[in-house]
Amino acid sequence: MRRLPRLGTAAIILLSASGPAFAAATIEKVQIQGLDDERMVENVNAALSLNDVIGRRLGESRLEYLLNETVAQTREALEPFGYYSPEIDVDVPRDEATDNERLTVTIRVDKGEPVRVRNASLAIDGEGGEDRYLQEDLEAFRPQPGEVFDHTTYEAAKLTIVRRLAERGYFDADFTHRRVEVSRAEHAADIDLGWVSGIRYDMGPTTFHQEQFNPGLLDKLVYWEEGSYFHQGKLDRLRESLVGLDYFSSIDIQADPDEAIDGRVPIDVNLELAKRSIYTAGLSYGSESGAGIRLGLDRRYLNSRGHKLSTQLDYAQKRKTLLTQYRIPAFLWLDGWYTVALQASDEQTDYIDLRHLELIGSRSGQISQNWTAVAAIHALRERWRYLETEDGNGEPEAFYRYATFTYPSFQLDYLNAPLGSNRPDRFAASLLLRGGVEGVGSDANFLQLHGRARWSREFGTNSALIFRGEYGHTFTSELVGMPPSLRFFAGGDRSIRGYAWREVGPRIGRYALGAKNVLTASAEYEYYPGGGPWGGAVFVDTGSAFDDSTPDLSTGIGFGLRWRSPVGPVRIDIAHGLDDPDSQFQLYLNIGVDL
Repeated sequence: MRRLPRLGTAAIILLSASGPAFAAATIEKVQIQGLDDERMVENVNAALSLNDVIGRRLGESRLEYLLNETVAQTREALEPFGYYSPEIDVDVPRDEATDNERLTVTIRVDKGEPVRVRNASLAIDGEGGEDRYLQEDLEAFRPQPGEVFDHTTYEAAKLTIVRRLAERGYFDADFTHRRVEVSRAEHAADIDLGWVSGIRYDMGPTTFHQEQFNPGLLDKLVYWEEGSYFHQGKLDRLRESLVGLDYFSSIDIQADPDEAIDGRVPIDVNLELAKRSIYTAGLSYGSESGAGIRLGLDRRYLNSRGHKLSTQLDYAQKRKTLLTQYRIPAFLWLDGWYTVALQASDEQTDYIDLRHLELIGSRSGQISQNWTAVAAIHALRERWRYLETEDGNGEPEAFYRYATFTYPSFQLDYLNAPLGSNRPDRFAASLLLRGGVEGVGSDANFLQLHGRARWSREFGTNSALIFRGEYGHTFTSELVGMPPSLRFFAGGDRSIRGYAWREVGPRIGRYALGAKNVLTASAEYEYYPGGGPWGGAVFVDTGSAFDDSTPDLSTGIGFGLRWRSPVGPVRIDIAHGLDDPDSQFQLYLNIGVDL
C-alpha cells in the first residue's frame, strides 16, 4: 500500500510552573481520551513508546523525544481503522519540578472524518474467472465503496480469495497487481486488485506412507476418483476419516503441485502410529452403587486389518458392569465400524436384585459432517426381583422375573459443532427407535421411541445459556413383562436435578419401577466473571417418568460451581426438589464435556 505524507494538526501542551520545559521526571500513567473503540485503544497503546518506560526515570532529552514521537505513533496506530487525519493533543500537566516528579500523559484524540472506499476494481483472469465460488468471493469483498477503509477487513477479504484459489486447485495463481491509493485530502481510497488463476489442477494418485496395515486397507477411505477436480475439502474429509480411526498420532496430508503430471496433483499421506494400548484405572462412588474401582483397556489396533478391542469394568459394592467391544473398520458406503459388544451387569441394591446380559451387533456410519447413524440387533436376557414391597414393609418378592428380547434398533445422532469449535451456538440431538415382536425372539410386542436434545449459546467468554430436553414413549400392552433396561426413568443428574437417581416416576416403596414414558426439560445459565476459568450456574429442571397420558411433573432448582479445568469442564451442582423429594438437597459432580 502506498502511504501518502501524514497530515493533521497536533499540539503538545506543557504546563510548567518553573524550570526547563522538559525536566527529568518519571512517566506514571498514559491516558487516551476520545476513542470509543477498544481495538483502537489497544492499537495505540501497543504503538506508544511511552508505555515501555512507565515507572522509569527519564532525562529531559529522552522525555522530550518520546513526547514528540507520541503524535506520530498515535496517528499511525489509527490508520488501520481508516482514520488518516486525526487531531491529536498531548497534555502533560506538571507541578513545580522536583527530583521525584511523576507525570501523567493524556492523549486527546479527535478521529476526524474517516477514509472511505471510493472505487474498487477486482478481477481474476484465467479459468478462475469463471469459477462461481470465486465470483461470490469477489462480490462479497469488503470494504465496498462507501464503507470505511478498515485495513483488517481489507486484508481478511484479500486473504479469503487467495485461500479460495488454493483450496480449489489453482496452484499457479498469483497477483497481477495489488494497489490501494489513499487521498487524505479527499478522505477516499481506491482499491485495485487483480489475479491470474492459471489452470485448475485435478486429483492425482494418493499414497499412504505407513507399515502397520495391509496395503490397500486405507485406500478405501479415498472416496474421490483420480482425475476428478482438486478441492481441499476432499483432503479434509480424508483427514477426518483417518482421525476417526484413532490409529495415528500424526496425520500429514500434502498435495504437491510441483510433482503434478498432466495437471494431476499427487497426494502424499504420511502417518505415524499412536501407542497401541491405553490402560485406565480409577475410583468410583455412587449413592446407589457404593464405592468401587474402574479399569479399562483399549487396543487401538490388534492386527494388520485394523481391528480394535476395548474392555471396561466398573466393580462397585452394589453394582458391577462389564462392557467388551470388538470393532472392525467399515469403509464401504459410509465410514464407520462393524461392532460386536457384550454387556453384563449385576446389581444388588436395597430394592432390586438384577442381572443383565446383552449381546449387540451393530454397524455405525458417518452420514455427513454433522450426522451419524447406528443400526444394531440386540439379544437381551434379564433377571430381576424387587426387594422392597409396595408399602416399604414386608418380605421381598419370593420369585425372580425373567425376560428375553431380541430386537433391532436404529439411532441417529446430530452435532452441529465439533469439540473445540468457536461458534457461539451448539446443538446436539439423538433419536433412538427400537422394537420387538412377541414370539419372534421377544417375550412381548413393543415399539419404543426416545429422543434427546441440547442447545447452548455462548455470550462472549463469560456466560452461556443452556437448554436440554428429553422425550420417550413405549408402545406396548405388556409393561409388566418389560425388563428394567427397557423402561424409562427420571431423576438425578442429566435428568431432573433435585431428586435422586431414578427417583421420579412409578415406585415400589422408595424406589422407581420404570415407566412407559419420560419427559424432562432443563434451563441453565452459566457465568464466568471476567471470562476466567471459575464460574457459577443457576438452573431449573422439570419432568417425569409416567405410564398414563398425563405426566405428574416434578421440578428442581439449584445452583452450581463451574471450573474450566485442563482436563475438561468440572461441574458441581447442589439442587433442591420442589415436589416432595426423598432428600432435601442433592449433590452432583461431573467431569467432561456435556453434549
